[in-house]
Amino acid sequence: MTCPCGKGESIETCCGPFIDGTKVPETAEALMRSRYTAFATGNVDYILSTHDPDRRSEVDRDSTETWSKQSEWLGFELISAEKGLPGDDAGVVEFVARYKVKGVTLSHRERSVFRKHGDHWVFVDGQIVNGPPVKRTEPRVGRNDACPCGSGKKYKKCHGAAA
Repeated sequence: MTCPCGKGESIETCCGPFIDGTKVPETAEALMRSRYTAFATGNVDYILSTHDPDRRSEVDRDSTETWSKQSEWLGFELISAEKGLPGDDAGVVEFVARYKVKGVTLSHRERSVFRKHGDHWVFVDGQIVNGPPVKRTEPRVGRNDACPCGSGKKYKKCHGAAA
């Protein structure tokens, strides 16, 4: 099975050893990728164990487990990683996680803060990042233009009347 984190490796050689505890992520990015994989595979224990111990009580295990297991996880995209290398004490990882719930495809973009706790990376907090604004690609229809529905009427007398 290819690892859900998107690196293209098998889960057994990528995030699996982190999740089963045989290896420790050396970077904040590796921890973030393994946490995504834990969400995708329903391993809530790993998600909780890699959360900052000072803030672990803020995590609602039941809702985390529900979100993890009721979602179809579609992919992880790394946007950026700032610091978070083996010699650092802190780092920030920005990513997009794509998933589907009840047939609706959603994207979760976040800037996650990590810190070293002893010699292990832990997730501290995340801030949602709004995507870029949607830009109109087609020209606006003026009140006196022909209605785009093809009725032959002016927009203001056709579909523009309801607006």
